[in-house]
Amino acid sequence: MLDIKFVRTNPDVVKENIKKKFQEEKLPLVDEVIDLDRRYREAKTRCDYLRSQRNTISKQIGGMMAKGQKEEAEQAKAQVSSMARELADLEGQETVLEGEIKKRMMVIPNIIDPSVPIGKDDGENVEVEKFGEPAVPDFEIPYHVEIMEKLRGIDLDSARRTSGNGFYYLCGDIARLHSAILSYARDFMIDRGFTYYVPPFMIRSNVVNGVMSFAEMENMMYKIEGEDLYLIGTSEHSMIGKFIDTMLEESQLPQTLTSYSPCFRKEVGAHGIEERGVYRIHQFEKQEMIVVCKPEESMDWFQKLWRNTVDYFRSLDIPVRTLECCSGDLADLKVKSLDVEAWSPRQKKYFEVGSCSNLGDAQARRLGIRVKNKETGNYFPHTLNNTVVAPPRMLIAFLENNLNADGSVRIPQPLRMYMGGRDVIR
Repeated sequence: MLDIKFVRTNPDVVKENIKKKFQEEKLPLVDEVIDLDRRYREAKTRCDYLRSQRNTISKQIGGMMAKGQKEEAEQAKAQVSSMARELADLEGQETVLEGEIKKRMMVIPNIIDPSVPIGKDDGENVEVEKFGEPAVPDFEIPYHVEIMEKLRGIDLDSARRTSGNGFYYLCGDIARLHSAILSYARDFMIDRGFTYYVPPFMIRSNVVNGVMSFAEMENMMYKIEGEDLYLIGTSEHSMIGKFIDTMLEESQLPQTLTSYSPCFRKEVGAHGIEERGVYRIHQFEKQEMIVVCKPEESMDWFQKLWRNTVDYFRSLDIPVRTLECCSGDLADLKVKSLDVEAWSPRQKKYFEVGSCSNLGDAQARRLGIRVKNKETGNYFPHTLNNTVVAPPRMLIAFLENNLNADGSVRIPQPLRMYMGGRDVIR
């Protein structure tokens, strides 16, 4: 959410940003917000004047009564009553106007960084850099579910009976590999100075509204019926929510956190749920990284965060590339975003395994997260998040890049301590 003062003084900049995101239908919102804000400030100014006058006259009434000026006192009382009625009416207007302003401000997109490429959708995202040499072996690589089934590591049919499409049972060595990938990611981030968390897996609606847009919430979040609780789509939601309505000391920044959680997603939209696969599913697990920092440091942290994911995948010898998200592919709260994609030898192309985002002060402003600074004044910090790893999607990249011709799977050195010292799965 933008600062109302910024919208008020820079309407053309806000409109141009909306055009860059190809959301022309939102252009009228800017003028509506400015008009509503003007009426709100007029009502507030009038309210402040009436309160001041009411207090002054109320004090005078006692003096009038003491002097026997009953008629003047009655006139003053009538004046105070009239002010009270007008004040109540204006306060009601203030509440309505404030709500209408917020409703519009919540959907006006954040100002994107000047470095973001302009494009309508993910088809116009821009490749930035490749890491590692993508290779295709001289033997055929089966579909990832076939690899897992041959290793007796997945059961989709039972999951379909218990839960429907978009769920799975992992078992045996594949289940252990799944846990090993997450355990290694946890220790990888701890070694880089991040504090490890296991957060709540459900959050209240005020946190949901603070961390994401309404459209994202509708397409992602599962609501707990009868309670003000939602299942998280990623641990970023509850980790940023951890700071709701808090005043941080500047000495506490940056906050560098890494968190594990299951993730629950409706996956509503064009992609849909795979009937037989684990790329797009309703439930998975993830290791995340979250940073809360000074505004001037957020772009440096953005570079560090995506680099952590690249380094993680490269430590397991999986080729990856980075892809800059274009303006039309950015969620409304994001200032800048970059996807990390892993190489698929079977498909002979890259696919997304993580996303790094700088949200500027949008989440902090929505959640009321502030930083105390006596010299320059309190301010909203910037928030960032990035995926370390999200199996079972990561399992697809791992299995395809480590598959042997005989159907066995190599275990890279960093994972062996989590796999009982084994160097291969058969």
